[in-house]
Amino acid sequence: MKRLEISVFLAFVFSVLLSMTALNTECAEIRSSVLRMHVLANSDSEEDQALKLKVRDRLLEVSKEIYSNSTTKEEAVQETNAHLHLLQEEAQKVVASGGFDYPVSVALENTYFTTRTYGDVTLPAGNYQALRVVIGEGEGHNWWCVMFPPLCISAASEDEAQLSEVLTPEQMELVETDGYEVRFKCVELYEEFMKYLSEKSR
Repeated sequence: MKRLEISVFLAFVFSVLLSMTALNTECAEIRSSVLRMHVLANSDSEEDQALKLKVRDRLLEVSKEIYSNSTTKEEAVQETNAHLHLLQEEAQKVVASGGFDYPVSVALENTYFTTRTYGDVTLPAGNYQALRVVIGEGEGHNWWCVMFPPLCISAASEDEAQLSEVLTPEQMELVETDGYEVRFKCVELYEEFMKYLSEKSR
């Protein structure tokens, strides 16, 4: 009986790993279709956290113009690269107008995001290209979202996110299904486990 139980258990583990691998592949395609945004406040003081949101709102307003002709994430990344100086200048203006002298750094980088829900949409954990904005020391709570397509909606904006324009219908069904938040968490654990195995094998 023990052999049978072990065989059944191993078959179950194998099927779960196959399922996670397939889901992770689908998640990888989702990750490659969006550009995220990551803003770090100078500190957790009330003033610095409010300033962070003002910088966020201004950069979202500017990005609408920058991405006006972008239809893919690759095009959005190209436009972001071409306008990094402008984005940094606009963020710095917001900081200065608030009476602060914090420096602001703006850069595109590959950043790990945990599973996140934005309204009715849940995006899987993993590494995404992101616009990283650091205000001052960057030691305060951060703020994450999707910059392209615009799932980051500023306080003054009534625009609707156009995620469906860059994802397939199957991928949209995946991110809009409530039950997949749990499965995305499983993918998160799966990726951490695979990373652990990779590091152990070095």
